[in-house]
Amino acid sequence: MEAFLVSIGTVALAEMGDRTQLLSLVLAARYRRPWPILAGILVATLANHAAAAWVGLEVGRFLTPAILDGVVGISMIAMALWTLRPDTLEATTEASTRGAFIATTICFFIAEIGDKTQIATIALAAGYASLLAVVAGSTSGMLAANLPVVFLGHGFAARLPMRAIHYGAAALFMGIGALFLVRATLA
Repeated sequence: MEAFLVSIGTVALAEMGDRTQLLSLVLAARYRRPWPILAGILVATLANHAAAAWVGLEVGRFLTPAILDGVVGISMIAMALWTLRPDTLEATTEASTRGAFIATTICFFIAEIGDKTQIATIALAAGYASLLAVVAGSTSGMLAANLPVVFLGHGFAARLPMRAIHYGAAALFMGIGALFLVRATLA
């Protein structure tokens, strides 16, 4: 249960102001069809984060618990620093005309490659060794962060205190990172 809850919180906070959240905003503005967009986010996130969690599990098998906790702790601290640098959506991210679901699935899957939330999923799966809990949590966190953007659009996103959210997320990642580093020293 801990892996699931930490994954939800970590990914939901990491997603705030992230390029994939900005992509959700662009797709919502273009298609104005929230349910197919959310379905595309769900499918893309499940595929991307399942692969990321599998990589995390495989890497985690080769490391001792102390080294693994240290790597996850350092990864979370790196995530904290990365979170303080907000993403921007590049002009080249253009949705296709094949429909909201297909465009969202393809664009979201590609945009998620190498993203903070994908890297967090790898680290969480390595640290918790629970593929199902981490993927379910990270996917739920992704949907929780993108649902208001898809339904309420730009007007909602413009009112969020993004700087405070980024600082809060960075503090959370620092805390999780410190927890793992303490576990590494005690193992």
